[in-house]
Amino acid sequence: GKAHVGYLPSGKVLGLSKIARIVEMYSCRLQVQERLTKEIASAMTEVIHPAGVGVVIEATHMCMVMRGVQKTNSKTVTSSMLGVLKEDPRSRKEFLRLIYA
Repeated sequence: GKAHVGYLPSGKVLGLSKIARIVEMYSCRLQVQERLTKEIASAMTEVIHPAGVGVVIEATHMCMVMRGVQKTNSKTVTSSMLGVLKEDPRSRKEFLRLIYA
C-alpha cells in the first residue's frame, strides 16, 4: 500500500527519512488500517507539535483479493487529519489535492 503523510510545521521540521521510519515502525504491527492511520498522525503530533498533520493510507488487503469476494482491484483508503488540516477546509483540500495530483 501507500502512506501519504503531510504536516504544517510550527517550529520543528522533520526529515523525510524520519517520517518514513515512523510509518514503518507502526505498520510492522498486526492491526487494522484505521488504527494505523490514527497512530501515525498522533505520533507525528507528539514528536514535532505541528500546526496540522494529515495521513492517508491506501492499501490492498489480501483477504479481499485472494479469499472471499476476490475483488482484485479493490483498495481501502483511510485518513486522519489533526489540527489545521482537520479544522480548516482550505488546508485540508490543498493536502488532498497534492496527494492525488
